[in-house]
Amino acid sequence: MTDQPTTVTTVAEGVARIAWLPGEPVDVVRREVAQALTRHARVEALVDPADDDGQRTATWAGMRREGVMRGVTVDGSPVDRIVYARLATDVPTDQPEGFRALLNSFLPRKRAIGQMLIRDQDARVLLCQLTYKRDWDLPGGVVEVGESPQVAVAREVEEELGLRLPAGPLLLTDWLPPWSGWDDALCLVFDGGAHDASLTDRVVKQVREIRSAAFCTLEEADELCADFTARRVRAAVANLDGGPAYTESGRG
Repeated sequence: MTDQPTTVTTVAEGVARIAWLPGEPVDVVRREVAQALTRHARVEALVDPADDDGQRTATWAGMRREGVMRGVTVDGSPVDRIVYARLATDVPTDQPEGFRALLNSFLPRKRAIGQMLIRDQDARVLLCQLTYKRDWDLPGGVVEVGESPQVAVAREVEEELGLRLPAGPLLLTDWLPPWSGWDDALCLVFDGGAHDASLTDRVVKQVREIRSAAFCTLEEADELCADFTARRVRAAVANLDGGPAYTESGRG
């Protein structure tokens, strides 16, 4: 990280930045962090994403991973750096809550998407034409941090369509691989039940996201949806009586 011995530098009011030599013992860095926190509210380190040892040292010195700063200027060139930090108010890592928070900061996190399979009496599926892409999709959206996927999908349906429908049993878990700038995600499809076709008359569109909503046959879904979405719709319908199932991009 630096060609100087371990250093602690004040970079803003109440904020110190620590840097250390490759191979520096974790105990030394941990001690320097603790000492710096007696004079600062925050101690941070900027670690090269390619520096696995540096990342381990930062973690086991008690600093939580906060994210990646892109395009930081180092020696005149823009580079990326992982930000690690510890606050004076953080729970000590020798206590269970503090240790769990440390692990939680760097363990992988998976985006979750909740969708609802809503049908009419003719077994057609409610699809939405979205404002931000050409393909149609099932109603739903991204699950917020700390939110139940089942609660999330009912919330999204109410926000986007003005329909208050309880989310029933889970029909399908569909893993979506990384695609076009998106990280991978899990899509959870819940049963929204069967309703009269007049349900669409009650739709109040969220105009920023929804152009229209309509009940469609599976054949129409094949035409209107992206191929992976059409496969997901068919897999969810096929599993209405079979309990939860798992697919990857709609494929079993």
